[in-house]
Amino acid sequence: MKPSPFAYHAPEDVDAALALLAELGDDGKVLAGGQSLVPMMNMRLAAPPALVDITRLTDLDHVTVDDDQVTVGATVTHERLRTHPDASRACPLLRQALDWVAHPVIRNRGTSVGSIVHADPAAELPAVLALLDGSVELRSTQGTRTVAGGDFVVGPLESDVQPGELATSVSFPALTASTGTAFHELARRHGDYALAGVGVRVDLDDDRRVAAVRAAFIGVADRPLVVELTDALSGQAHDALDTGDAVGHARDQLDPNGDIHASGSYRRHLAGILLDRAVCDAVAATTSTQEAA
Repeated sequence: MKPSPFAYHAPEDVDAALALLAELGDDGKVLAGGQSLVPMMNMRLAAPPALVDITRLTDLDHVTVDDDQVTVGATVTHERLRTHPDASRACPLLRQALDWVAHPVIRNRGTSVGSIVHADPAAELPAVLALLDGSVELRSTQGTRTVAGGDFVVGPLESDVQPGELATSVSFPALTASTGTAFHELARRHGDYALAGVGVRVDLDDDRRVAAVRAAFIGVADRPLVVELTDALSGQAHDALDTGDAVGHARDQLDPNGDIHASGSYRRHLAGILLDRAVCDAVAATTSTQEAA
């Protein structure tokens, strides 16, 4: 399989990349890790007239962690972020989700920001971004704008990046000891896209009772689906959880399509099972962190 003919550009700095993207407009496609784009081009599912390779842009190769957030540059690979100790401590859900991403050879090349921009409905990181209310920084020759995580993915394989724009970084909030997270999914084979998956955030109050819960599902809608579960779990003790109402409420929000891999009803049932496991694991992570502190 071979891609359609395309022009190749490899700018040496961000300003040069932005100038190229402005000139190319709709014809320009950014290439970072290429682990999703290149296979699509080879199968002729995508045929961009021009590629702008940003792998030389060293200014975008950074992971910055402070008291408030974790900021990930556009050329940081999945594996570098997955194994970054400060990022994992500040926002454990990043490591928890990245553990499910494909295989080591892909994580060593694929980029986390690129995965978010690609906006695959079964991808883990767009769901993490939406669940945690992160943000994406977009730059162009016209300036810089920031898009909220919940608004960034607008459809299957479609994000809010406009022609001429480059996603330069993504930011995730740093979590406190009263917040626990977990990520669960199921695929036919390890490393395949998930039949269904879910990331969960649980916040406990000072009495170690549930104060807030939300979940983000993948593989069951045309984009990450965030479901608020606080009403179903609020006030429950951390060591006496009953997730039945939460699972029922979540399933009521899901209407997945079926395909050759699984029926819609199976995906919906599976999503509830994964949610139950993830909520329990998130609460356990929260209490263990509090006890360690």
